Amino acid sequence: MAFDSDYIWLEGEFVPFRDAKLHFLTSSLHYGTGIFEGIRSYETPDGPSVFRLKDHLKRLLNSAQILGLGEIPYTFEELYDATIKLVELNNMVECYIRPLIYIKEGGWNLSTIKIKIDAGIAVWKWTNYLGDEALAKGIRANISSFPRHHPNIMMTKGKTAGNYVNSVLAKSESMRGGFDEAIMLDPNGYVSECTGENIFVVRDGVIYTPPRNSVLEGITRDTVITIAKDKNYEVVEEIISRDQLYISDEVFVTGTAAEVIALSEIDHRKIGSGATGLVCADLQKSYSDVIHGKNKKYSDWLDYVNNTSHSEVRLTEAKAV
Repeated sequence: MAFDSDYIWLEGEFVPFRDAKLHFLTSSLHYGTGIFEGIRSYETPDGPSVFRLKDHLKRLLNSAQILGLGEIPYTFEELYDATIKLVELNNMVECYIRPLIYIKEGGWNLSTIKIKIDAGIAVWKWTNYLGDEALAKGIRANISSFPRHHPNIMMTKGKTAGNYVNSVLAKSESMRGGFDEAIMLDPNGYVSECTGENIFVVRDGVIYTPPRNSVLEGITRDTVITIAKDKNYEVVEEIISRDQLYISDEVFVTGTAAEVIALSEIDHRKIGSGATGLVCADLQKSYSDVIHGKNKKYSDWLDYVNNTSHSEVRLTEAKAV
């Protein structure tokens, strides 16, 4: 995956890609105290559009509140405008967007007291996270030996960099075992989520998903639940046991990177037909229509990038750095 772009927004300025650097002794690098988001921009009939940007930025700021980082040196509006302008400045259409808030000064005493924080945003071109064939055939998963965090240990509602060591351990273990993804159980032994996706189960036409107590409150999760209910599916949030996965008609996962992908096999057990099921396929199509601006009912979720406006401003800002 290539991460190159022309510019990164760093500490309030549009900086050439190769010049976007932080000091080696930035404490967030050492202690995992960064806060980040994963956001996507998609091609639509009306030009590039960032999907649910406001909701992602709200969760970004909520994550900083959970970690106790204090006041962010940028307003919500400044972060929003910087994201839109960055996509425009890099002439991106289908891309991934990564905002990051980090401790710039202090934090070496393992405290968020008397620190200075700052932020950056990067964008890069994006292709399917789990591969093009995954949409039709689904992917193989297993139950990880690594459980998900207890909510009072790592604060599961915050998208904190350090939390993802848990995901790295689980995903690496699964891939070494020949699987594509890991399913993680909560501290009580019930199904929680995958390393970077929320999980759903379909039985007898009803869609089930674990409650929010131990999972990251995924924006794609919320999107799919909303779409499913609007399509008259029954969606139930309840505790799911590991063995319930094995006897499901379908299992699928959702996330900004993965979008909507079926799990065709879990722990060497074929799920349903062993490929993408009817419910998952229906929601895949509906989700794709929404993110690509083909369903006007959800137009409030789209933040459009105007590639023709503010051109003089863009050039001035880029040349000033």
